[in-house]
Amino acid sequence: MDGVTPADRNPLRTTTHRIGGRAYQGVAGRTGEVFDPATGRVAGRVDLADATVVDAAVAAAAEAFPRWRDTSLARRSAVLFAFREALFARQDELAALVTAEHGKVLSDAVGEVRRGLESVEFACGVPYLLRGGFTENASTGVDVHSIRQPLGVVGVISPFNFPAMVPLWFVPNAIACGNTVVLKPSEKDPSAANLLADWFAEAGLPAGVLNVVHGDREAVDRILVHPTVKAVSFVGSTPVARHVYETGTRAGKRVQALGGAKNHMVVLPDADLDLAADAAVSAGYGSAGERCMAVSVVVAVDPVGDDLVTRIADRIGRLTVGDGRRPGVEMGPLVTGAHRDRVASYLDAGRAAGAELVVDGRDHPVDGDGGGFWLGPTLFDRVTSAMSVYTDEIFGPVLSVVRVPTYAAAVELVNSNPYGNGTAIFTTDGGAARRYQNEVEVGMVGVNVPIPVPVAYYSFGGWKDSLFGHAHAYGPEGVDFYLRSKVVTTRWPTPSHPSAPTLNFPQNT
Repeated sequence: MDGVTPADRNPLRTTTHRIGGRAYQGVAGRTGEVFDPATGRVAGRVDLADATVVDAAVAAAAEAFPRWRDTSLARRSAVLFAFREALFARQDELAALVTAEHGKVLSDAVGEVRRGLESVEFACGVPYLLRGGFTENASTGVDVHSIRQPLGVVGVISPFNFPAMVPLWFVPNAIACGNTVVLKPSEKDPSAANLLADWFAEAGLPAGVLNVVHGDREAVDRILVHPTVKAVSFVGSTPVARHVYETGTRAGKRVQALGGAKNHMVVLPDADLDLAADAAVSAGYGSAGERCMAVSVVVAVDPVGDDLVTRIADRIGRLTVGDGRRPGVEMGPLVTGAHRDRVASYLDAGRAAGAELVVDGRDHPVDGDGGGFWLGPTLFDRVTSAMSVYTDEIFGPVLSVVRVPTYAAAVELVNSNPYGNGTAIFTTDGGAARRYQNEVEVGMVGVNVPIPVPVAYYSFGGWKDSLFGHAHAYGPEGVDFYLRSKVVTTRWPTPSHPSAPTLNFPQNT
């Protein structure tokens, strides 16, 4: 034997930082494991940044900022258009990478990339939104105009559940506005961020405008307090969103921190129950429930509860769970073993609290490796608002049915929940739908649409504990977040050379 182990012959891929236009050349003090969720095996490693690495990325962004700020809007748009073409042409490559590290089925990953593509296309036209205003002769001989300027270096902290789409919510708008960016993706599925950075570089984005640092809380906390970082965009759980908002604003930064959710789907007695059952299954179990807009609570208004639960359970039995790279699979694994175990713990907790476990996801057949992080779709009935399966953001394939006697009770249930991200109502009554969208205290509302994620030219965001800060993501509010206004008041003196006409302006205004 030559002393060479199989691991030496097939070393794990290591994902490292992208700083100043190239891969990080230093030695990582810490690394993390990146898993293939469908097999449970370690597929790679990721370098975890300490404060020194974050400081280097911020320094690179700060150095690039003056030149990028002064780059013409035409040139910025050209870079974004070129990036858009690369993303469109190679979207399948990016989607495959998302499936390999996150576990969602390939069709979900393709959908994620395409929603991100919409945000890039919006950013291509952002020069229109950067226009200022002009008022001639606001006072005698005095003109006033406003201009919109970038902030400087901004941080983007994105979650594991959408490793391609969420960075694309923020980065294109930030750089279109003239800012430079330090992106910190989730360490659970880090490779998509590097691929996006590579494509931006190929599109002509100058070195240092977009930097990627990988890491955990140590990296996040350094971004939040770094004096050169002017603003931070974040998506994640509510406890972390609150920490990001409080820490960042205490350090004098702008912060938009999108937090957790407990999205309710209200089904009225007049609803098309087949449509509602299909929607509950696709919105509750798509991407294994690991998305902030997933439906996690179905509110069945009497007397539809029995019929609706039966239809949902029937559809669950026909779902194919397995490796997301295999044809025909409709739901993949959860992202890590630890997360799978946490989600699975709610099954016993819900039953112990008195909920009826209609479908136990632990019994669902799996088309995949036995070592994968599997948990099938789970359905609870007769859940109450005091149970942990209702109060907690489970972030997995667990759907709870709460029965209420009236429309008014349904609205009261939704409005008393601390989260306010997304909601939906299923009905054939236009008056009831109109009333619901007016009365419900939630940021995004769907009418017979279970996941009402706005298109890219609106903005995404919730209310209450689902958002810290006032600015929603992407769209017009996302652009405003990355700009600050300056007002210029101008009076030109009367020319004094002999050939100039004499103009007698009053001195008072």
